[in-house]
Amino acid sequence: MTPKQSYNAFLAQKVIKEFKSRNIQGFYYDTKEEALKKVFEIIPEGSVVSWGGSLTLNEIGLIDSLKKGKYNILDPNAATGGIEKDKIAHQALNSDYYLMSANAISASGELVNIDGIGNRVAALIFGPKSAPLTVLSYKKSEVVSFEELLKKAEGNVSQLVITTMSTFKDRTKVILIGESLGF
Repeated sequence: MTPKQSYNAFLAQKVIKEFKSRNIQGFYYDTKEEALKKVFEIIPEGSVVSWGGSLTLNEIGLIDSLKKGKYNILDPNAATGGIEKDKIAHQALNSDYYLMSANAISASGELVNIDGIGNRVAALIFGPKSAPLTVLSYKKSEVVSFEELLKKAEGNVSQLVITTMSTFKDRTKVILIGESLGF
């Protein structure tokens, strides 16, 4: 195991302990393949599943695997227009499982999430790396300075949620992966 892998594993143990004190259930896996397997242990076939924008969910193969499986999918990316996308986002609030990545996780077990229109954070709150990186990913705009990047992020990321406690024990589940994924 490399020093970075050891560090990730030790930090994950600490964060999972902190999650427990916040009624959040945490898991750690060294690889994305192990993490993907755990997701399918958690989500029973036949469940209604949706997700928010997440590079990590795609990188571990989760979205493709869900689409090939026996699940009732509410795919926000399958929408052909804004009205249909809005409809799917609202339906996703009632899904059995809403999948997303955290933008950041503190060592003390707090989840930090940002969102442009609020669909992801609404699903996190009601249903079950940083703003500048999100802007670069989704806006694909040219940014010539860090200051300009922060200004664009401020205007495009209007919803911020810091989860310090889950009201319902183990409703929120977080799978940490010891690989470099997402941002």
